Amino acid sequence: MRNKRLIIALLAAVTFGLIAAVSVKQYLLTAQTFNRTNDVVVAKVAIPVGSRIIAEQLTVAQFPADVTPEGAISKIDETLIDRVVITPIAVREPLTEPKLAPVGSLGGLASVIPEGYRAMTVKVDDVVGVSGFIMPGTLVDIVVVIQPPKGTANEEMISKIVLQNIKVLASGQNIDKPKNDRDVERSVRAVTLQVTPEQAEKLALASSEGKLQLVMRNSVDQADEQTSGANKKSLLLGERAMLVPDPGANANPSAPKAAPSSARRFAPRPVRETTTTPGVKVTQPAPPPRPTVEVIKGAKKETVDFP
Repeated sequence: MRNKRLIIALLAAVTFGLIAAVSVKQYLLTAQTFNRTNDVVVAKVAIPVGSRIIAEQLTVAQFPADVTPEGAISKIDETLIDRVVITPIAVREPLTEPKLAPVGSLGGLASVIPEGYRAMTVKVDDVVGVSGFIMPGTLVDIVVVIQPPKGTANEEMISKIVLQNIKVLASGQNIDKPKNDRDVERSVRAVTLQVTPEQAEKLALASSEGKLQLVMRNSVDQADEQTSGANKKSLLLGERAMLVPDPGANANPSAPKAAPSSARRFAPRPVRETTTTPGVKVTQPAPPPRPTVEVIKGAKKETVDFP
């Protein structure tokens, strides 16, 4: 009996030992999979757009496998050095292939021009350049004030939006956004725009035949707006006042505007007119009873009515 109990205890101990060993092995495999990391090349310093990469700007960091960026570069070698950056790279930001120009690309402005587009520079002044706020990456519309050709129905000067949603590639000779307000170049005399070949032809004609004006737009708002242009006649017709939308709001000028809350609150109430049917006598309600007080004078009591 004693031997039988001992055998059962040994078998139970072996079984629990095997279960514990399998559990520990499974846990270690899961932890190893969860903690698996990849080598990713990151920037030690900020790398501006259009510049060539040097080895001193890079380092290798460990990234968890499940959050490693797609297209990340794993090592610093001769194929990475001297590549051109086509988008600004911040400190500790991973380097990926979409942020780099193809091997052999030239640095500077040429590296940031997408395929099928052209870079065209136009002259501006402090007013046309929206008082120095036109920076690389800004989206603008281009308005031209021009004299229509002779023989048209209307030969008056007209202003018209000729190009929309045009990206600014460079402001002066700066192809990167300034780090702070002190770096904003207020005396910019030219901006370089990203245009298609057809847009370049229109822009060249507009700059030679009329006066250009840049109109800044929200980078999120890339909708197409069709206008008929403005001349002296439409200018003198005036314009209705519209409510100013909140910053970042999607305002549609053509949609009906709701009245302000203050106008609704203090609007006069309409007066209701009472009508009576002929032949029907309208009875007036009885007046409310007047208050009375009992006055006792000795053995005499009397009631006095108040008006």
